Amino acid sequence: MAARQGRAPRQAKPRSHAKYQIVKGDRVRVIRGNYRDLEGTVLRVMVATGRVVVEGVNQRKRHQRPTPSNPEGGIITFEAPIHISNVMLIDPSTGKPSRVRSRAEPDGTKERIAVKSGNPIPKPR
Repeated sequence: MAARQGRAPRQAKPRSHAKYQIVKGDRVRVIRGNYRDLEGTVLRVMVATGRVVVEGVNQRKRHQRPTPSNPEGGIITFEAPIHISNVMLIDPSTGKPSRVRSRAEPDGTKERIAVKSGNPIPKPR
């Protein structure tokens, strides 16, 4: 049987490392999907894939067999990532979700501004 000729298998394109307004520790609300209207804290931002892990949202269960590091095994519950476009940053002054703009200060620092209220949103520590 002859070797198959043709083009090479398709390679995954590396995604651009876009900058997002949402960072670890921010309070967000889910605006789309099965977990709509739930609020939580961002645990992790995956810049390369454009996803975030939100505390208490999109929980999955995994059956894990016993290993030397985890001799009990059992069912592990964890938060799976959701797309960053499905969450919205919560404005701390109003407690409601808002779109975010960035404003450069005269001294060169940038700050996040809530579009609805115009108030600055501080970065979490």
